[in-house]
Amino acid sequence: MTSQKKISVSKLIGGGYNQFWHSKNFYRVVKGSRGSKKSKTIALNIIYRMMKYPWANTLVMRRFSNTLKQSCYTDLKWAIYQQNVSHLWKTNESLPELTYLPTGQKILLRGIDDPLKITSITVENGLLTWMWLEEAYELESEENFRTVVESLRGAHPDPSFFKQVTISFNPWHDGHFLKKIFFDEDTREDDTFAITTTFRVNEWLDEQDKKRYLSLYRTNPSRARIVCDGEWGVSEGLVFDNFQVVDFDTLQKIKAIQEVTHGMDYGFSQDPTTLVSSVVDLSNKEIWIYDEHYEAGMVTEDLYHMLADKHLLKAHITGDSAEPRLIKELVTKGVRRLHKSIKGAGSIRQGISFLQGFRIYIHPSCTRTIEEFNTYTFKKDKTGKWLNEPVDANNHILDALRYSMERYHLGKKADQQDQYKALQSLGL
Repeated sequence: MTSQKKISVSKLIGGGYNQFWHSKNFYRVVKGSRGSKKSKTIALNIIYRMMKYPWANTLVMRRFSNTLKQSCYTDLKWAIYQQNVSHLWKTNESLPELTYLPTGQKILLRGIDDPLKITSITVENGLLTWMWLEEAYELESEENFRTVVESLRGAHPDPSFFKQVTISFNPWHDGHFLKKIFFDEDTREDDTFAITTTFRVNEWLDEQDKKRYLSLYRTNPSRARIVCDGEWGVSEGLVFDNFQVVDFDTLQKIKAIQEVTHGMDYGFSQDPTTLVSSVVDLSNKEIWIYDEHYEAGMVTEDLYHMLADKHLLKAHITGDSAEPRLIKELVTKGVRRLHKSIKGAGSIRQGISFLQGFRIYIHPSCTRTIEEFNTYTFKKDKTGKWLNEPVDANNHILDALRYSMERYHLGKKADQQDQYKALQSLGL
């Protein structure tokens, strides 16, 4: 580190993470709210420590490899730039990985798509000593977590040597195994340092960001508990308690059941446009949610290309009826089986009731869907009594799911007539 400029760690990371930064416990765990700078702090820490300890190599992981480039990899490159050491690091976009040029130490980024493959990873210089598991809540089983941790092994004569697993996530449901093994006093792992952080420790958030978080306490207190306070979500008041996260073979399900449906909810600047895709097993009353899209600022052309990329131009899709012009534009472009939803008095309650009659399985790659199911709650009256009306917030995927299921409880004839009229009006 002699060739880099001396930096102030306290100025680099700000407040709230001093003990976390210096912890050498085997498990170093942080759960936190949105905007609590946990990922940025970990990225800075890894780069800083790698240049300090020549025996160290790091494995950075998320549940699915395709989520790494836009999250951990980007944060690590940012951390290199922040510490003015870009000339000492080589990045490889295709793998992806990063190499510390003076020693050849590496930061490897891998998905946990197959946990057993992780255990065979080796490095040329030094040992694989550190691991960062980002968005660890995406891991659906403790067994997979244990298998991944086993990839850290070996010893080194340097007296400064230590191995460490860093775990970061936004908490959702309090039934997740992470709570039991890291936060519950009676069952937590030995040699663990665990903290909870919030957006309040992030000095670099602007006032608009802070107001957005604070407004949740008024509009959706149950979600504010998670998003703002970094606390565990609870099942009390949830609209749906009939779901679970399961890793399943999507193609196998589609082939076996052969009943697939898609729904879309439209937004733009503040609200996202969403798409949700499911396999529906009507005989066994099961819904298998296997794909999602969640993005703000999408125009018609963006939507068309997204659907084309997912090979859904000929698929049966039910879209939010509040956007008839957008639906018409997409149909004109060639999304010919897209039609509007059927809205009316009581339609939300009816759609929810229908979904509550199924067992719903969510693929772990559908992170936004998982979030919404874990935070979609009923309203309360002034006395604290639960009402039979959901809070209209953080439900963009769930609205799309309701639309996609209309044809099964409102009848296929209705949506086929809507589709026919839409095509007829365009002369198709």
